[in-house]
Amino acid sequence: MTTLIDFRTEPSSYRHWRMTFDGPVAHVVMDVDPAGGLFEGYELKLNSYDLGVDIELHDAVQRLRFEHPEVRAVVLSSGKPGVFCAGANIRMLGRASHGHKVNFCKFTNETRMAIEDATENSGQFYLAAVNGTCAGGGYEIAMTAGHIMLIDDRRSAVALPETPLLAVLPGTGGLTRLTDKRKVRRDRADQFCLVEEGIRGQRAVEWRLVDELVPPSAWQDAVAQRAAAFAARSDRPQDATGIVLTPLDRATTDDAVAYRHVRVALDRAGRRAEITVSGPADLPADLAGIHAAGAAFWPLAMARELDDALLHLRLNEPALGVLVLRTEGDVSAVLEADTLLETHRADWLVCEVRLLLKRVLKRLDLTSRSLVALIGGESCFAGTLAELAFAADRAVMHAEGAALAVSMLNFGAYPMSNGLTRLATRFLGEPDSVSRARATIGARLDSAAAESLGLVTATFDDIDWDDEIRVMLEERVSFSPDALTAMEANLRFAGPETMETRIFGRLTAWQNWVFQRPNAVGAHGALQRYGSGQRAEFDPERI
Repeated sequence: MTTLIDFRTEPSSYRHWRMTFDGPVAHVVMDVDPAGGLFEGYELKLNSYDLGVDIELHDAVQRLRFEHPEVRAVVLSSGKPGVFCAGANIRMLGRASHGHKVNFCKFTNETRMAIEDATENSGQFYLAAVNGTCAGGGYEIAMTAGHIMLIDDRRSAVALPETPLLAVLPGTGGLTRLTDKRKVRRDRADQFCLVEEGIRGQRAVEWRLVDELVPPSAWQDAVAQRAAAFAARSDRPQDATGIVLTPLDRATTDDAVAYRHVRVALDRAGRRAEITVSGPADLPADLAGIHAAGAAFWPLAMARELDDALLHLRLNEPALGVLVLRTEGDVSAVLEADTLLETHRADWLVCEVRLLLKRVLKRLDLTSRSLVALIGGESCFAGTLAELAFAADRAVMHAEGAALAVSMLNFGAYPMSNGLTRLATRFLGEPDSVSRARATIGARLDSAAAESLGLVTATFDDIDWDDEIRVMLEERVSFSPDALTAMEANLRFAGPETMETRIFGRLTAWQNWVFQRPNAVGAHGALQRYGSGQRAEFDPERI
């Protein structure tokens, strides 16, 4: 699969989803075009999906949050009779490279978590109206909703059949959500995951696999009533006007990707990409100005561009193992943008901008590349942009002329998947260091101060800068990419375990491993023989 993958889309281009609106309730209907696969060689039958289907869902979730503040409840359903969703397309998985499979699962995980984030933090409550067979990734979509309704037609069931059918695992957090979110008993979860046909009817309710069973005669009314009830509980503003998420302006060449506020230089010989984020040139003076700016408001525009750049690098440039993070601009201007985001945090739009920044920074944390922040005299690593340096595996600062600054947003606005801020995670064994950093809010910190506070890894003067950076980057790419990915995934998420860290940790470890085993992907493995009439042949040894 070498086709360039573009994550930009908008509703008029959707082939797999449609959205309708009924006052405070939105209906997001899955109706996958069988011929609309992202690549050739497979059909998306029975509402099965590939990355292209999920790109559209990701876009829809974003647009509901920014363009439709009036929406307070979202109903996920199917437009195909008798099937909700059959999960990830098996032919696609069988043909895909290992890297594509893993990044596909990672992106779908992030999209599912954006749905959960909308329910928890944006006042847009998602409920799943499971009106047909719901298996594998389809049930994982349903589980992201805060409430699952299942039609009681004696045919519709929920299932996670990956282990018996495909010799893999539910790749988008299914096992973790069973136990951690839905609180399904461990022995019942074990039994459920080995029943190919799934569980239906009252047993699905008793086992907490779904929340509600509804007879077909009452289905439409029950879904409408339940959605209205959830919408009534929301604190989302009823009279707000949304903003339009205008198309991203992106220019791509063989060695660069350029947006208005983000530039990516591709150094294939050095196996790295340099991402430069520009600070704001001008900012609105007040809340009215933020709404008038809409998608052009710098924190929102920058976040969308950085998000697209990270996704582009993940899927289209897998050999570039190091991401060098740079910024350029005025430290004071970035702190001014943070002041706007903090002062108006109660406003729905500002809240959504902050939540998007949180999700984009998490995307950076979860990107399987070495992250190196270079802080020079032209840099503006301040507040929100300082999070890029705090996310990095190494942050190196020029000893002369460079400055770094923290803002209130560094102390709670952008938690990591472990529930802690990046500074709290950095200083897990030094809680007083967090307090020391907090005492400097708004101050321009030179290299000596930043190093003393532990905010950077090292500082180099003008004599040593070029050589030290060169050696560091050349050394990094000389190591095994596999070992680096594993090491970085272990070190970035110190501290408490959460459902998110478990989902992504298990994806990185278990699913990454299973996807390479012959039992799944070998010539006689389950993914290769699925649908052929031949049984898979398994190596019986446990490892």
